[in-house]
Amino acid sequence: MGNADFDDQYSHHHQKVEIPPPKPFLKAFKSNVKETLFPDDPFRKFKNQPLSKKISLGFQYFVPILDWAPRYTFQLFKADVIAGITIASLAVPQGISYAGLANLPPVIGLYSSFVPPMIYAMLGSSKHLAIGNVAVPSLLISAMLGKVVNPHENPKLYLQLVFTATFFAGVFQASLGFLRLGFIVDFLSHATILGFMGGAATVVCLQQLKGILGLVHFTHQTDIVSVMTSIFSQMHQWRWESGLLGLCFLFFLLLTRYFSKKKPTFFWISAMAPLTSVILGSVLVYFTHAGKNGVQVIGHLKRGINPPSYSELAFSSQYLSIAIKTGIVTSVIALAEGIAVGRSFAIIENYDIDGNKEMIAFGLMNIAGSCTSCYLTTGPFSRTAVNFNAGCKTAVSNIVMAIAVMITLLFLTPLFHYTPLVVLSSIIIAAMLGIIDYNAAIHLWKVDKYDFLVCISSYIGVVFGSVEVGLIVAVAMSLLRILLFVARPKTFVLGKIPNSMTYRNTEQYSIASSVPGVLIIHIDAPIYFANASYLRERISRWIDEEEEKQRTSTEIELQYVILDMSAVGNIDTSGISMLEEVKRNADRRCLKVLLANPGGEVMKKLDKSNFIETIGKEWIYLTVGEAVNACNYILHTCKVQSKRIDSSATSDDNV
Repeated sequence: MGNADFDDQYSHHHQKVEIPPPKPFLKAFKSNVKETLFPDDPFRKFKNQPLSKKISLGFQYFVPILDWAPRYTFQLFKADVIAGITIASLAVPQGISYAGLANLPPVIGLYSSFVPPMIYAMLGSSKHLAIGNVAVPSLLISAMLGKVVNPHENPKLYLQLVFTATFFAGVFQASLGFLRLGFIVDFLSHATILGFMGGAATVVCLQQLKGILGLVHFTHQTDIVSVMTSIFSQMHQWRWESGLLGLCFLFFLLLTRYFSKKKPTFFWISAMAPLTSVILGSVLVYFTHAGKNGVQVIGHLKRGINPPSYSELAFSSQYLSIAIKTGIVTSVIALAEGIAVGRSFAIIENYDIDGNKEMIAFGLMNIAGSCTSCYLTTGPFSRTAVNFNAGCKTAVSNIVMAIAVMITLLFLTPLFHYTPLVVLSSIIIAAMLGIIDYNAAIHLWKVDKYDFLVCISSYIGVVFGSVEVGLIVAVAMSLLRILLFVARPKTFVLGKIPNSMTYRNTEQYSIASSVPGVLIIHIDAPIYFANASYLRERISRWIDEEEEKQRTSTEIELQYVILDMSAVGNIDTSGISMLEEVKRNADRRCLKVLLANPGGEVMKKLDKSNFIETIGKEWIYLTVGEAVNACNYILHTCKVQSKRIDSSATSDDNV
């Protein structure tokens, strides 16, 4: 039966697939930009508002504290004060410890828990995120900048480069937020971050063996081989006093964390444990004079709040490119951790945080921090978890913490003179052991083997290579995963579910049966230049396999190929060329190609390329069911006509 006859007899049975009306170029471009950069439509609240209201809403959007501060109550303040004091007790020892991890003076860690939290409290959208230094960016700063400038031989230049790297980290973070490019951070998958953070935590723990064993000289390399070689080559310099003290405090910290997990109402025990360790260690060293017997102490801490450091930014340094590179790398890691932590607690409390606002807040607080003697800060999980468990209600807890740290800087820094470094090493190891999430890795193995491979590759890259190698491996594996999804999309054959008009994957549903004479192929991705060649070959292979299968059976030979386009959101010119080639190949085999449920964007491009005329409008259907019915109708009609011809030929022979 010809196409025209079929169109006349069957067109009234199905709804034709519409081609969307054309849009002016500028309108279409504006719509695409909005969908790409503003998926949350932040401007909807500004619609139909007077100018004064728009200005007010604009300030509230960029400075969220102006939105919620008028509704702030004394009850909320009481809860935030308790939470703020609690996280301050954690912030002081952690700040000192992580500054040492970055090869910075301990007081820089305290400075970093004063100014940045104040900035974030005004600009951040999370109620629970507690701001401070984190171990992995601290390690990255030490590893990347320490290669070009020795922090012990040239501490002034090293400190200048750290402030400069922090400045560029802030600029990069704020730029991502202002330009609405936060989706770039999403290229670091959960598996990638899990492996990278686990590897970095392992490296940090190994490096803290220097403090636990009381070693003075230690390797600047971060890989496990170099670290273990450095440790065992100096066995004669191990200090048993330091090792014993470190193991005791590490056991105490892990015990308090275990108890707090078992009894969540006693969360404050784990939160106070680091500060308690610092106090006990300082008292013990002071009264036993352990500092004279090989136990290293912090020594003098400068009293007073953050001095300005904008004049220390080394924009004219020969190492500026390294500082910029360090800033960008650490900013991405800090963003990924901070936003992930903020979102996880927002989900628990059923409120939303704006990722782009968070980037702006992180960026501006790090820019301000770089000008006030601070280094890179974000929202660490441990501090945020303590903040949440302490009953924090708003970002005011960060302000309370900052004030507590300010008081420490003004009046209490002399008390940390006798704090043993081994206690700080124990605090870091205890915190890092909580980051190594082996249960999550096991879950990845059960759910997705490739994600597990990404996680392990990232972990091995960090532990056996370096932090930079691990990061490169992590990003490369994530990009490879994306490329595989794009370049090798899933295709599968659909079959009919009995007693229904539903068609599903025959591999997933064993009861789904193929339609005699019809092959239904589902394409599960947009068709682009990257996958067009693969799809052409895969469709050809499906046809070959179906024809081979039907040669060995008594079924009707293959006559129709239906391409289910319901998951094809878009198509480019390479994809259209692929469809044209598929049609030509099908014509050579005497097969007819049908399209089912192509989307609006696809129909628009197929129309402009004249492919609809090539294939024929009558061969494009709204659903797979309608396409199958059309094929069955033709097959049945041809069969009836064939029988009539055969019977009339027999009658003529009899006559």
